[in-house]
Amino acid sequence: MDVLIFDMDGVLIDVSNSYRKAIQKTIRVYLEDCLRIKGGLVTDEEISLFKSVGGFNSDWDLTSGLLLYLLSISGIPPLPRRKKFSSTEQIVPYLQETSFRFLKKTPIQIKRKSLRAFLGKVMASSGGLRGVRQALKNSWDGWVYRSGDLDGENLVKRIFQEIYLGEKFTSYYHLPRLFYRGKGYYLREKPLIPKNILAILRKNIRMGIASGRPRFEAELAMYRFRLLSYFDSIVTLDECEKEELRIFRSTGKKLKLSKPHPYSILRAVQETGIPNPQCGYIGDVVDDMLAAKAAKKELSILTIGFLSDRRNRKMMKKSLLHAGADLVIENPRELLHLLNHQICL
Repeated sequence: MDVLIFDMDGVLIDVSNSYRKAIQKTIRVYLEDCLRIKGGLVTDEEISLFKSVGGFNSDWDLTSGLLLYLLSISGIPPLPRRKKFSSTEQIVPYLQETSFRFLKKTPIQIKRKSLRAFLGKVMASSGGLRGVRQALKNSWDGWVYRSGDLDGENLVKRIFQEIYLGEKFTSYYHLPRLFYRGKGYYLREKPLIPKNILAILRKNIRMGIASGRPRFEAELAMYRFRLLSYFDSIVTLDECEKEELRIFRSTGKKLKLSKPHPYSILRAVQETGIPNPQCGYIGDVVDDMLAAKAAKKELSILTIGFLSDRRNRKMMKKSLLHAGADLVIENPRELLHLLNHQICL
């Protein structure tokens, strides 16, 4: 093996107490503070189940999908169309007033139903946020402000980023914090792969990262844990979006290049500088495997699933293999085993 490309979240970095908890906190703030709906707690298992259907490489999309699902079982009436606003500050009073009209007539409380049955419909509708919306026939779209700019109508992203970044939110976005005043959840992260293993790998092969994080957040983790020296390339959401814009300006075509598209993996391999390499890619969710599987059309690449989450291990392993993993590992030391045996693809 000449090159090994890593996903970041759930592979290099443990995000179970950062991004995962930010999803849960965002949903709670959105439902309780903006809609006055109680009982909006989302479990780790529910997040894992949503991720297992694919199409949720973006945690903003995942949060929005979970919100739409919870609203559909809350008893709140459908609201298919979103009213247009120019700022987040205008959206919250509107949501509070609109939901209050229904709440004063009938108490609204989320009652859990069969999530697996619902996700079966989502998977049949291509997965991801689009699949959720199709499964729900777009009926609750008007309650969830999830698109556009963070300083405009994207209320989901605004709340999420305030929670994840904490005190760094204002310095990065140059906006005040409106929904969360505590410490950023990014401080809860920790490395998953010991540096001694990365050091051994680094002596023998070139390494890169293909992450769905924005570059600022990727570098936040890389600097905190002093990981930069181990990697020859880092491709993030920013690079995908810049390439999308370039393609749109030159051809007029709108493409989505974040995973499960293979663009970030192919670019990370290219930036390592090795021609025609034997590659490996290691990721922890369905979209990672789908992206690496698609990259096989252009690369000789071993697709490695990584089970960092001990919960739902059997289900996640099955999902990774079904999505195209050549093998699934549970311990970072197994990477050294792969290296020592120089698997031929």
